[in-house]
Amino acid sequence: MHNRIRPYAWGSRTAIAELLGTPSPSPHPQAELWVGAHPADSSTLVDERGERSLADLIAQDPIGMLGERSYALFGSRLPFLLKVLAAEEPLSLQAHPSVEQATRGFAAEETAGISRTSPNRNYRDSSRKPELICALTPFHTLCGFREPQATVRLLSALGVPQLDHYLGLLSGQPDVHGTRALFSSMITIPPATLGPLLAQVLSASVEKVRDGSEFDIEYRTALALGERYPGDPGVLASLLLNRFVLSPGDALYLPAGNLHAYLSGVGIEIMANSDNVLRGGLTPKHVDVPELMKVLDFAPGDVPVLHGDLVAAGHVVYPTPTPEFRLARLELRGEKREVTHFGPQVLLTIQGEIVATDSRGAEITAPRGHSVWVAATDGPVWISGSGTVFRATDGLPLGLDFQG
Repeated sequence: MHNRIRPYAWGSRTAIAELLGTPSPSPHPQAELWVGAHPADSSTLVDERGERSLADLIAQDPIGMLGERSYALFGSRLPFLLKVLAAEEPLSLQAHPSVEQATRGFAAEETAGISRTSPNRNYRDSSRKPELICALTPFHTLCGFREPQATVRLLSALGVPQLDHYLGLLSGQPDVHGTRALFSSMITIPPATLGPLLAQVLSASVEKVRDGSEFDIEYRTALALGERYPGDPGVLASLLLNRFVLSPGDALYLPAGNLHAYLSGVGIEIMANSDNVLRGGLTPKHVDVPELMKVLDFAPGDVPVLHGDLVAAGHVVYPTPTPEFRLARLELRGEKREVTHFGPQVLLTIQGEIVATDSRGAEITAPRGHSVWVAATDGPVWISGSGTVFRATDGLPLGLDFQG
């Protein structure tokens, strides 16, 4: 496969370049490597017949490429998009809708005549967009609303009297309703009020970092965001969210409504093949707070870190409830393994080199940074070699999973 690089401003100039073995640093930031059939930037398949769009090939033979079960559920589109994500700077504060919310929102914006390419468009399709991020390097992120009592302690410790009104919204009702009220109030503070309040909060954060607070990393995060996005209410909102540093191999699953912001690091991301994003701040892009409030899940508490389930030697699966995708990490040490799935499959080599072999004996070599597409009708497929491979499939249960 030949995969596309997205040059967003927050990307790294080294991570993807080094993965692909191209000159590093790159001339421009490289934020995401897209591996899949997204209509905006599909991968291409390269063989003796030349280079052909994967999206076009799926459209020509959706059942052969995707399998009957995937086609019946998702139609003639690859249900997932696999990415290498390399964040040098923070991404926006955002959440994604459920399928019901996406269906309603898409229909409403179509009826209103908003162009699908408009920067003010919220719903570019009618699909949900759950996603999972698996760290390749230490990966810093904000994800989900923190347990209320911990947030009350964090905000109270700043000793900023101007926060007392907002604190009362949560301390008086330390549950989903109080969390909603606090976030709604913070994200809609008028600029004339926000500026002085944010200055006080950031000044107090500096003092707390110097004193070695238990919330050191949260205050440092607010300071970094405040420097990059001065006057943005998302800086205050960041103090309400769980702050994670994922170790390599650890992952987070982000269902519909989860408010999050990736801060820095390199990871493998897999998501439903959708463009629906509702932003809440930390970005110059379109922010629609009323629509975001309809989508957000305000249930506070810990978000589980997924360490992966070891289902066989060298085979770790990151389970999620979504049928659109499943991600697995495979460690090969010279052995030959069967990887057969009755649906679409992508193999992406992160370390070393693998060789994929089909039932006819045809071989494809995928060194570091390269990927292999396996159609549903390709029959039994084996991989061999030494290295680390991420395997993306649909999340449907039918299929053989990493046979010995």
